Amino acid sequence: MNTDKLSDRQRKILQFIGEFTDANGYPPTVRDIGHDVGISSTSVVSYNLKKLVKEGFLEREDKVSRGLRLSDEYREFQVRFSPPEGLRFVPMLGRITAGELLEVPAGDITLADEDDIIEVPEDMIGGMTDDVFALRVDGTSMVDAMVNDGDVVVLRRQQTARNGEMVAVLLKDRGETTLKYFYREGKQVRLQPANPFMDPIYVDADNVEIQGRVLAVLRTLL
Repeated sequence: MNTDKLSDRQRKILQFIGEFTDANGYPPTVRDIGHDVGISSTSVVSYNLKKLVKEGFLEREDKVSRGLRLSDEYREFQVRFSPPEGLRFVPMLGRITAGELLEVPAGDITLADEDDIIEVPEDMIGGMTDDVFALRVDGTSMVDAMVNDGDVVVLRRQQTARNGEMVAVLLKDRGETTLKYFYREGKQVRLQPANPFMDPIYVDADNVEIQGRVLAVLRTLL
């Protein structure tokens, strides 16, 4: 079961159906769903429900106003993807290495596969779960910031940064992504490593696209 096939609206519909049913002991109507997720047209709601049934997330009894229920398969999926108390699941999107393009998806990042998630203490990310993702670090450019080769950085996806923040940035003209401290200096940006043996990178501000700000570092102990 893969929630990547669903739109943000469809995921919200699933969440509402589950929460409504648990709270009331019966499922919502089409109008209830439309009111909660901001869809005025019942036909649009019905279209999305048909998609959810087709993908196996919902079961629906025809000609019954409250004939909706989350499928057993989806319920099992929810249980598998419920983190232990005090932890949050964060999607692992790959590795960050200078010289290779990091593609951070637009829109919500979803948990699609057990191999693509890590558990992170919720106090490390300030209770945030939306737009948070993780990357494994290749290289030692941030070693003096306690970010070693093989460590995992947890980031919040954003396109702006303050001076001194550690960010993942895309150098658009090179198609390269790197992890550095960010400093805006006039029309230029200085990307500062935390390694005395490496020089800073100076680039035009228009050539920099911030991919995310580092919230936490998870150390790998061998």
